[in-house]
Amino acid sequence: MDKDRKEILETAEKWSKALVLNDAKAIGSFMSDDWVIVGPDGITSKHDFLPHVANGSLTHEAMDLVSEPRIEVYGATAVLSARVTNNGHFKGAAFSADEWTTDVFKKVGEKWLCVLSHITPAVDRH
Repeated sequence: MDKDRKEILETAEKWSKALVLNDAKAIGSFMSDDWVIVGPDGITSKHDFLPHVANGSLTHEAMDLVSEPRIEVYGATAVLSARVTNNGHFKGAAFSADEWTTDVFKKVGEKWLCVLSHITPAVDRH
């Protein structure tokens, strides 16, 4: 694995750990200011997402990579796609998800920041 791919994977692993620790400041440090997540309910910005973590209305108890990640680097931009399972609580209701995720990163100085996350529910093809 080359240096950039290794850095992207390490960044994603640290970001997942911050999510499980429910540390809004640490989570935000992996996102660009204009980061958004696209999911079944639409687009959510960093500035709408992080307050839910900070006030405890969104918590994660697990965030696990369950497939080999595909990482492609295009200069100062990179794309990581993988299957991830996670669970936690949102506004008091438990949730459990099995999703394909795609994160787009940009290199800022020596650090990779996520600019966009996209989630799609996983479906078994059996």
